[in-house]
Amino acid sequence: MSPRSVDRESPDRLYTVTGGRTLNGDDPFDLVSLIVSEREPAPGMQSEHVKILRGCQSPMAVVEISSELGLPVSVVKILLRDLLDAGSITVRRPAALGRAALSDHDMLKQVLVGLQKL
Repeated sequence: MSPRSVDRESPDRLYTVTGGRTLNGDDPFDLVSLIVSEREPAPGMQSEHVKILRGCQSPMAVVEISSELGLPVSVVKILLRDLLDAGSITVRRPAALGRAALSDHDMLKQVLVGLQKL
């Protein structure tokens, strides 16, 4: 089994993409939060931000964005935070699926099954 592109990603590149920033305690995103672009990319924008804005013309889950960009979810969340702070995206949290809230483990299993079906 060959390593995924994220596993081969250079730590230097990931540091450059995030500007050395890390997530703080105020993280409004979870794996299934839906992201929607609110504006077009601006000239001179970081390429990853542009890809996110173009990809999220219709709602896309954080985990899907991570997969599309080939970047770890933690890096994608930092990029999304930039866009959220700039008013370029909105975050939609899915409804509780008509039942009691799922545990993190159950939620991750459902996300995995959904990704495998893609």
